[in-house]
Amino acid sequence: MMAKEDDLPVVRVAEATGEAAERLRQAGVGEARREALSLLADVISRDQTFLLTHPEHAIAPAALKRFRAVVERRAKGEPQQYIRGRQEFFGLEFEVTPAVLIPRPETELLVETALELLDATKGVLPALVCDVGTGSGCIAVTILHEEARARATGLDISHAALRVAARNASRHGVAARLDLVAADCFAALDAARARFSLIVSNPPYVAEEALVGLQREVRCFEPRVALTPGGDGLRIIRKLLTQAPRLLLPGGHLLMEIGFDQGAAVERLIDRRAWQLLDIHKDLQGIPRTVALRKT
Repeated sequence: MMAKEDDLPVVRVAEATGEAAERLRQAGVGEARREALSLLADVISRDQTFLLTHPEHAIAPAALKRFRAVVERRAKGEPQQYIRGRQEFFGLEFEVTPAVLIPRPETELLVETALELLDATKGVLPALVCDVGTGSGCIAVTILHEEARARATGLDISHAALRVAARNASRHGVAARLDLVAADCFAALDAARARFSLIVSNPPYVAEEALVGLQREVRCFEPRVALTPGGDGLRIIRKLLTQAPRLLLPGGHLLMEIGFDQGAAVERLIDRRAWQLLDIHKDLQGIPRTVALRKT
């Protein structure tokens, strides 16, 4: 006979998080206690402050079962963002699934730079943005959320990613200003009709040989197509540099995120007849991260 819920032993917050933290530590997950608290807070729809101040709170058996299941997923390396199905970016919450790259803090620098350029060209260029490799839509959606006059086109080779981006656009009230197109880079666009003032991209840029050195969470769970184009990691960046000028209005801009060790290589790829290099902005760790170019 199956035990009734009333007959099951009571498991409280302190015990559940202690058990989970130990399982995560054994699996090599860093900050195991913090991760355990975060997962439990999500499962029982409470914040972490509640958990810390109510260690005696009893967890319902069904919730405990769900909690132990998600802890096991995390112990096997699955990123917490995929388990929870969301990630904060630029103060907004975005849905994430294994079909899309998890938004990262360093990419907020690209958005900040994009907004500065749109503001600087106000009255000179229309706020027409193209996001290449839109993924979750975090870049395009955030720009539209912050700049009410902007319109954007989001390109991605993955139909599954585009569906996630569409839901995020609806969540943040910008769907009417975002066109989503299945495309390998610019292949689906007509250069004679699609002209933008700003092209932004967080392209796949990890070199093939560097994949093995990535964290397990990244290497084994995030979409490979969003991580690397193969080879030296610069194939899509080369495409952007050579193909973007025909899609930009005169005086328009290209912004690209690059890898931590790619600054010098990317600078050598820039055709100075087509582009003026404005800057390679450094992220909060001092790493060259966002390349800003103006069409000459």
